[in-house]
Amino acid sequence: FTRRLFPNIIATKFRKSEINRPMKLRRYLESVSSDELSKQMVFLSGPRHVGKTSLGRQLITEPNSYLNWDNVDDRRRILQQQLAPAGERFFDELHKHRSWRSFLKTVCDKDGGAGRILVAGSAQLDHYDYGGDPLNGRFRHLRMHPLSVAELGVKGEADFAQLLKLGGFPEPFLRGQEKFAQRWAQESQQRMLREELPALERIDDFGQLELLLLRLPQAVGAPLSINAIRQELKSSHGAVARWIEILERSYSIFRLSPFTAPKLRAVQKEQKHYHFDWTTIPDPAARFENLVACHLLKWAHYQQDVRGLAAEIRYFRDIDRREVSFVVTLNGQPASFIECQLRPVPVTLGMKYLKARFPGVVSWQIHAQGAADTVSAEGVRQSHALNFLSGLV
Repeated sequence: FTRRLFPNIIATKFRKSEINRPMKLRRYLESVSSDELSKQMVFLSGPRHVGKTSLGRQLITEPNSYLNWDNVDDRRRILQQQLAPAGERFFDELHKHRSWRSFLKTVCDKDGGAGRILVAGSAQLDHYDYGGDPLNGRFRHLRMHPLSVAELGVKGEADFAQLLKLGGFPEPFLRGQEKFAQRWAQESQQRMLREELPALERIDDFGQLELLLLRLPQAVGAPLSINAIRQELKSSHGAVARWIEILERSYSIFRLSPFTAPKLRAVQKEQKHYHFDWTTIPDPAARFENLVACHLLKWAHYQQDVRGLAAEIRYFRDIDRREVSFVVTLNGQPASFIECQLRPVPVTLGMKYLKARFPGVVSWQIHAQGAADTVSAEGVRQSHALNFLSGLV
């Protein structure tokens, strides 16, 4: 079953080659979205600037079909329901309209089921529903992620290093310049703080939220202690917890829960967090782990949204501080263990511990530097990250 889920993962061999950086990318959700649009509405969510609007414009091509809530004229047309006749419709950032679900229900009822409707948003659309009319059975929700090794067809270590350095967002990656990527990340963060979040959330102290955003990248890779951050920021526990939830809802960060099983003595509550833009992580090892976390979450969301599988990404840590970076679960059962190390090292104690208790689970210890590819006595494949990541999405 694991081999069917990771079809390319076992046979892939590390190769050094160049990747051709296309000016226009064919995104991994294009065919899925096009197929679903012929059946029902499609909700497309994901981090801002990840490529949702570009994909939507490729799928919805009729003139005057695109309306963006952030555009004053388009917002007026939406509020006054001055829409073109039934056909293709693309509503961008519509979740900022407090009655967006009721609006969509009205549009669907008027169209009588005709036409193709795409709704894109840079926030978790299932949260910002504002208690509107239910749309059960009328839409398919797909979550879009940054570029990845498999989507780009990355084959060589040099190109992998570029992806690690430039991030997975199309604009800075295609530009291919590290300084531009750094400036782009800073400007994108400021736009989110000053323009995006005020339209969705009530935030009393943007200065403290900005300090939190500056602090979080240094905590990647370790269990996130809200109490420690609260003390640093001199804020209440409730305020910090709410700010973190806001950043998660706006696709700035995501959190993973610990993997637990009988007799593992694993930690139960502490979560780890990662950033969708891994270029914000200063430590090289933590940045590499963050990149792998993004790739795994992209794979898990694809399994959930497209294939309907109960796939999750967790991490392992026990009270004796044995750790494994990631645990992939299917229907609550471990399907794969992945340990991240910047360079090749012997199999870690945490991996040995988990592998001994779940000997049938496929286990990888991957590194970002060096082409070594071996299998340990415990049955753990130690290999460059490309050999693992190229088998995902």
